[in-house]
Amino acid sequence: MASGIASSLRVSPLDNSAPLTHKQRLRHDQPLWAASPRISVVSRKRPSSTSFDVVIVGAGISGALMAHALAGKGLRILVVDRRQPVRGSTMASTAMIQHEIDVPLHALTKMVGERTAQRIWQRSARAVEALVSLVQDLELKCAFERKHTLFLSGEEYGARALQAEVDARTKAGIKAELLDAATLRERHGLHRSAAIDSAISASADPAQLTAALLRSAKIHGIEITAGVEIKDVRNSDEDVAVSTSEGQMITANHVVFCTGYEFLEAIANKSQKLISTWALASRPRLKRPEWLDRYLVWEGSDPYLYFRATPDGRVIVGGEDEDGEDAYKDSSKAATKAKILVEKLGDLTGISIGKPDFTWAAAFGVTPNGLPMIGHLPGMKNVFVTMGFGGNGITFSQIAADIISSDILGYRDTDWDLFPIH
Repeated sequence: MASGIASSLRVSPLDNSAPLTHKQRLRHDQPLWAASPRISVVSRKRPSSTSFDVVIVGAGISGALMAHALAGKGLRILVVDRRQPVRGSTMASTAMIQHEIDVPLHALTKMVGERTAQRIWQRSARAVEALVSLVQDLELKCAFERKHTLFLSGEEYGARALQAEVDARTKAGIKAELLDAATLRERHGLHRSAAIDSAISASADPAQLTAALLRSAKIHGIEITAGVEIKDVRNSDEDVAVSTSEGQMITANHVVFCTGYEFLEAIANKSQKLISTWALASRPRLKRPEWLDRYLVWEGSDPYLYFRATPDGRVIVGGEDEDGEDAYKDSSKAATKAKILVEKLGDLTGISIGKPDFTWAAAFGVTPNGLPMIGHLPGMKNVFVTMGFGGNGITFSQIAADIISSDILGYRDTDWDLFPIH
């Protein structure tokens, strides 16, 4: 599932002298994607103008999808990032692009009601299909593959809970197959009491995906500026003004913060918390079960293990999440976590990773119900934010791009109400 930065961004419509960003190290060690080809994007050092229709803050996957959603609409758009494009929280993703969110449908139903929970899961499924179409239509080279998902029973969700989950998905029109212990063992050689086999998932190289989208946006005239930090934002009745680290003032009709887990401090309170997570990638052409090349796998435990294969035969493994934004910085803990992940994968599947080629750690934000927060920043009608993506960063980024771009373009998405900021 996705991982990202733990940092903060503060916006105050009343105290315009307040500093805006709080910097923090994004990742620990080397993500697999840092070694990918075709992840560079040519950018400017300074914006070419002081006036735009839309300013998108953040040049990761969220900003790239937002830019794509607004491209070709006759708008003057600036994407700005204090880092180089692609080099933020996107690099920490494991790019398991699932319609399944962290909270199962039957459990989410108890939190938000049946119809709302169904709409959320249905929208998530449509988002994955939209990403599939986007990659195909633009012919993006990003190791994109359609996948099935195998959700294994675990300590949190056993066989009975998985049956309830299949029933809930079926009622919502989302196809899912329950595998009993014997069928799971026969098809996949895994020893658990049950599992859910479902489609509507995918995987990719997130750095290549992001870079390709940004390059496509540039073709449509969207400007990308790197190495420039947004220090302040002010909202008037007509427009929004942002000031940069270099003292430049830029005005826009709309500003969208797509800053990964450098979320807005003004609402970074009880609505979400920070989690540290760990991931690793094996050497290429690792010996593995043939079926794994077609599946993303995760389990109903807390913390849960998740893993998948890449087109060049690596196995990516992640998990061992724990509360706190600083745990991922501990190098001794990272070594322990990597060992645990390797052992858990071996015990479950028989796959022997040996020494990983890449290990990395990061922090990400989660909300109590596993849902993102997408919409207007309270008190600033022309300022939008996206945050709290949990383990579904790319899928929720697509949803955010659809919902926010619709509002900017003058019409309200029918699912605007599903992911309120509170």
